[in-house]
Amino acid sequence: MNKRIEELAQCNERILNFFQTGPVQRAAIEEFAELIVRECNRAVLEVPCYYKDYRSQIEEAVINDCARSVLEHFGVE
Repeated sequence: MNKRIEELAQCNERILNFFQTGPVQRAAIEEFAELIVRECNRAVLEVPCYYKDYRSQIEEAVINDCARSVLEHFGVE
């Protein structure tokens, strides 16, 4: 798991420490963090292109690069 996802998961894990967390709970926390990252990625991909000429290709490339960067930053495939 990527360090940044682990940091996010640890925030949730602190809350769950009131209960005993085992491997099943830890997996659920990691899955939760990964879902947040995927949702951010999807939000970036939904940014509309405003130009109706050659610049739209540049916009699309930047949007795709940003979306890919979000996944890479958090180590999500």
